[in-house]
Amino acid sequence: MANASKSEVNPMRNPEIDHARGPNLPGRRQVLMAGASLAVAPLLARANAGAALGQPEAAADTGPFRARAYGAANATSPLGPLQIERRAVGPDDVLLDVLYCGICHSDIHQARDEWSEWGPTAYPCVPGHEIIGRVAAVGNKVTKFKVGDIGGVACMVDSCRTCDCCRADREQNCEKTATFTYNSPDKHGTATVTYGGYSDKIVVTEHFVIRIPPGADLAATAPLLCAGITTFSPMQHWKLAGGQRVGVIGLGGLGHMAVRLAAARKADVTVFTTSPGKVKDAERLGAKEAVLWNDADAMKRLVNTFDLLISTVPEAYAMQPFINVLKPDATLVNVGAMEQLQGVTGINLVYARRSIAGSMIGGIAETQAVIDYCAARDIKADIELVRADQINQAYERVVKKDVRYRFVIDMASLEA
Repeated sequence: MANASKSEVNPMRNPEIDHARGPNLPGRRQVLMAGASLAVAPLLARANAGAALGQPEAAADTGPFRARAYGAANATSPLGPLQIERRAVGPDDVLLDVLYCGICHSDIHQARDEWSEWGPTAYPCVPGHEIIGRVAAVGNKVTKFKVGDIGGVACMVDSCRTCDCCRADREQNCEKTATFTYNSPDKHGTATVTYGGYSDKIVVTEHFVIRIPPGADLAATAPLLCAGITTFSPMQHWKLAGGQRVGVIGLGGLGHMAVRLAAARKADVTVFTTSPGKVKDAERLGAKEAVLWNDADAMKRLVNTFDLLISTVPEAYAMQPFINVLKPDATLVNVGAMEQLQGVTGINLVYARRSIAGSMIGGIAETQAVIDYCAARDIKADIELVRADQINQAYERVVKKDVRYRFVIDMASLEA
């Protein structure tokens, strides 16, 4: 099927969105003003209003408290149930009861300490940065959320918010290092490092919680908080427009979102895959063509063709064949491989002024923008819902490319 179940969102045209290039992103001031428009009475009034509507009341005891989670004890052990401690809800904090959490390939790398060379894992490790939850309590300075709302948490939960990057809505590039959702030094919590969304509860500063539009398919929206923003951001930065040719390298969790987002911009999309069984899927998702990497004739035919390539492959591979299919002055953007890049010949870059670049997720304003952009067009991830006790099986299937195209954990299964 082309999509998960239909959302109730009305895909109306928004005059602030350029449908060829994507949305014109709001600045921080606009984002804060939009949040302020949702302001309601303080915590007690919010709780009473929520109760009157049949929504969960804010708990009188807002922590610190114990939470159920699923995590890894070391690099080789399977993930299993454990308890963690969440911090007390502060004045600027939002407490979410986690409903769904996507499984990103980054979770696997981190749980297995496969990035130890530059980002060693601290154990126990509780992964998860595609988090959708219901607001259970808010601090008395919170203005964007009330009890009962639906919020999302992506790859970051804090940053300095004062450096040039943060002030430019690029918290992911914080000059003092962003606090990532898991396995990052925890400035506010009771643990040494942050714990992610494979948990029944999470406490996050309001600024880093994303508003989820009413009517959204919550489980299928969760992957947009990483896979969506990771592929959306380079399209924004390199100004991908209708009629341009874009290649998506790899058709997995990130790749399938890249195809959908690029097709929504009316770009001419080609998928490069190693899996013959994904060729038809690529076309279903919106690609005009799908090419197998080992098809030498097709790769030769496509030389000097593409305005932009987005590489979503989670491990290093020989990139030179893809450099060759870029037009002069065009760019290959790597969003997947964190290792040393392989097999690039300098002459093929300088001769046609081609570029290799990298991009990592996006800032909070841009993450909100992709959620709103997708809601307006009923764009969502293709998902397979799993229980918490199926996480280890899901990890193995991701590694074997046996998922179409994102596993999402139903966190209600933690109660069992």
